[in-house]
Amino acid sequence: MTQQHDQWLALTVEEAIEPALPICDPHHHLWDRPDDRYLREELLADTGSGHNIVQTVFVECRSAYRTDGPEALRPVGETVFVEEVAEQLARDRQGLIGGIVSHADLTLGAAVDEVLEAHLAASPRRFRGIRHATAWDADVTNRPPHLMMDSTFRKGFARLQTHNLSFDAWLFHPQMVELADLAQAFPQTTIVLDHIGGLRGTGIYAGKRDETFQEWKAGLDAVAACPNVVCKVGGIGMTAYGFGWGEQATPPGSLEIAEAMKPYYLYTIERFGVDRCMFESNFPVDNASYSYGVMWNAYKRLTAAFSAAERAALFHDTATRVYRLTGES
Repeated sequence: MTQQHDQWLALTVEEAIEPALPICDPHHHLWDRPDDRYLREELLADTGSGHNIVQTVFVECRSAYRTDGPEALRPVGETVFVEEVAEQLARDRQGLIGGIVSHADLTLGAAVDEVLEAHLAASPRRFRGIRHATAWDADVTNRPPHLMMDSTFRKGFARLQTHNLSFDAWLFHPQMVELADLAQAFPQTTIVLDHIGGLRGTGIYAGKRDETFQEWKAGLDAVAACPNVVCKVGGIGMTAYGFGWGEQATPPGSLEIAEAMKPYYLYTIERFGVDRCMFESNFPVDNASYSYGVMWNAYKRLTAAFSAAERAALFHDTATRVYRLTGES
């Protein structure tokens, strides 16, 4: 983000609530884009903001792709890049990144094996899964519709189980019924639903929050009925979710965020259960709306009445189990 945005975030600062609570952040990115850098230094600044972040999982964001060679293998450059960052952190005794989720084009069908094997070779200790984004809607058409129903895509998806890899699903909420169909077709493959299912609040959904909420609940119910699907509870700070925090004079505090999260996140946790839910940061995307430390405070406020075991699952245990993380990164 820009210096101006960093100054805006600094207008709302909070001390960490329950700073000793162990947290595994299962969803962050690393990138270096024009006017938008989020690399090792920025990650350490956020994870060092007062909360006890013991491990993280990197999720694909088209960083450091190879610029030559076969098109299908170019995403392997991202795994190489993140593995180098993770190793550097480990050498500096700041080991954080315990897992890596990268991209492979599942429409390659069975031929995706070569790509999966290359990812595993690039990061034999940390590589855990694939994200092939399928997010599509009538006003967001940069991807083909109904991709998860495509037979060739499913042939590629079938190869994930062979390599003991999970699938991160980034979609929009009307597509959750298709994800449920995919999950039922491949019950042995772990699917991670990102960002509570892509609940949109802008574009064609602007001004329709109540109607969209009911549609989202129906889709979430369908996915939650599939025992091989777990859910990342987060992402509400994305501008597409329509809360408009980034347009305020000052960033929201954790009380305001927790109140906005409550109907969505508590419903998600109720439907999936704590053993199939994990709080995520989705940084730096969500820092369009709030800072890293304030966000974790909001999660802690939201779950203040939960038991110690329930909170351990939500903040740490589900993520480390699903992504098969050890205590060493």
